[in-house]
Amino acid sequence: IGVGLVGFGLFFLLFGMLLYFDSVLLAFGNILFLSGLVFIIGFRRTFTFFFQRQKMKGTSFFLGGVVIVLMRWPLLGMLLEAYGFISLFR
Repeated sequence: IGVGLVGFGLFFLLFGMLLYFDSVLLAFGNILFLSGLVFIIGFRRTFTFFFQRQKMKGTSFFLGGVVIVLMRWPLLGMLLEAYGFISLFR
């Protein structure tokens, strides 16, 4: 279930970017991606991964970008998410 949710989340994110940053598709993709991540590695491990002391900057940018996309500012939100994703997984 988790791999399917992550796959659909990535599909909706890609499709939302191809359709000139459609905010509804991007928001749906973000929600599916994060819920799939929780299903794959579990709630506690997801929480401890995102909220480690050394990863707080990346987490705040990534989750802030998700909130900005949900508030229908897709371009700014995706830029914040990309920076947060890079700083989380480097």
